[in-house]
Parts: sequence; structure tokens; C-alpha cells
Amino acid sequence: MKPETSEQPQVQFTLLYDGECPICQKEVAWLSRFNKQGKLGFKDITDTDFDPALHNKTFAQLMAEIHGVYPNGAIVKGMPVFREAYRAVGLGWLLAPTGWPILKQLFDGLYLIFAKYRLSLGGLFGAKRCQDGSCQIPKQSRKRG
Repeated sequence: MKPETSEQPQVQFTLLYDGECPICQKEVAWLSRFNKQGKLGFKDITDTDFDPALHNKTFAQLMAEIHGVYPNGAIVKGMPVFREAYRAVGLGWLLAPTGWPILKQLFDGLYLIFAKYRLSLGGLFGAKRCQDGSCQIPKQSRKRG
């Protein structure tokens, strides 16, 4: 008889996301539904226990565009993060065309525009917009790395 083991699945990629961003919240909820094997990890960069310095980044850098981390500590940002996150939950085929040579530059550029305006766009997608200004991309005054 084999002993029972409570092995946790190996996280293949961790998504660093803004937990105060309405669009980011919806994306994390969507990906979580498909993360049945636990290959995708999630880390809210707005949690008080999160330290951006662990990734050699500042809070402002992480807020400017999405980042992800491989188990070996390698960091990626922008559209490659989405491609990797979707791959980890078994939906890589959905975003595969965004990495094809002819389309890659287009989608990478569109993401940069989206990232710049994501907080404002949250209201267009039915998300509740921030009333107190706490989910705006912070100036250097916010005490983060």
C-alpha cells in the first residue's frame, strides 16, 4: 500500500497582478477557473506583505505593466506574461496567435496602450471605478520599493 502524499502541484509560472485593478481582478478570476492543476500562481502586488525588491523591481515598475515570474526567478513583462499564464492553465491556444511573428508586434503594442489606460478602462467593462483614488498608478510618494 502506497503512503498518501499531499504533494502540492508544481507552479510553473506566477502572475504578479494589481489586486486593486477591476480588469486585473476579472482576469485573475477567469484564469483561476481553469487553474485546476495549480500550475499558475497568483501574487497581488498591492498586498502589504509583497516586496517588489525581491524581484529587483519597484512598485511603480510593476504597476506600469504586468509581470510574471518563473520558478527560477526569471521575470517577463507585457504580453508574454499573458501567453505564459494562459499556457499554464491549458488555454495557451487562445493566445498563441498573439505570439506569431506577423501579429506579435501588433499585440505587444496594443497591450502597452491598454496597460497605460487599464484603470480608466475598467469602467467601460462594467467594473466599479475607484472612488477614492487608491487604485491609481502611484507617484513616488507611495511607500514602496
